Amino acid sequence: MKKDFIQQPFELDLKEPADVCPRGSHSVSFFELVYIVSGTGMQNINGNKFPYREGNLFLLVPEDAHRFIFKTKTQLFFIRFNKVFFRTSHMTASFLQRLEQTFSNHTLQGSVIKDQDNEMIIKNLMESLIIEMKNKNLYASELIRLLVQTILTAVSGNLTKEYNLKVNEMTDHKAADIIQYVHGNIYDPKKLTGENISSQFGISKNYLGRYFKNNTGKTLNEYAAHYKTGLIENRLKYSDMRISEIADEFGFTDKSHLNRFFKKIKGMSPSAFRNE
Repeated sequence: MKKDFIQQPFELDLKEPADVCPRGSHSVSFFELVYIVSGTGMQNINGNKFPYREGNLFLLVPEDAHRFIFKTKTQLFFIRFNKVFFRTSHMTASFLQRLEQTFSNHTLQGSVIKDQDNEMIIKNLMESLIIEMKNKNLYASELIRLLVQTILTAVSGNLTKEYNLKVNEMTDHKAADIIQYVHGNIYDPKKLTGENISSQFGISKNYLGRYFKNNTGKTLNEYAAHYKTGLIENRLKYSDMRISEIADEFGFTDKSHLNRFFKKIKGMSPSAFRNE
């Protein structure tokens, strides 16, 4: 399979409207936002199929493989950026680190913009960015950089809201670090025990639960359970994985264990959820 690389911290690529995708199936070595300027069809990401339409925005992370199947004439706009971007941008280091973690922990969601108001905001930003790409005036490059940063920040905010994450600028940094730790170890239940997390972050086990809830509005167990449920929902919606395979991936003892866990949160079994 072909693999794409970029030479700069970020690159912009506006394609001409086409009836057939010229690239075919390929993988990426960078982060990539794919904006649908116009058209309809299907995008296949790592074997998972998502319908697309004008205004949709997809996020690919390093090693993702994808291809487009155009149903109607389609125009695509790509924003590509690598980890060097997070070290060379003018934004504060702590914010860039948080941004990178958010993108790195992204899992398949279809279009990353769900809300109609946010979709309009992204549309306006994308249209402004495309206009500035065509300008040759003195300040075009600076405006482009600012627009790209604004778009990435808006996307990061939408990804965060997917799990009702109540983290803002006043949230303690250690709580945010715990959240990222949960994301990074969600497939390994042994690493998500209270004893292990309290040891990792230097917080007593008795205080950990209260500390986390004060900063996020949820207990640690609630947050991890809902985050894991969201990932399982994606497998059920967008993949052909068997229930037993999903159970094994997320460290459940067996299919029955997964059924009990999922039904407690969703009120139905994974099989019923998939059938719906």
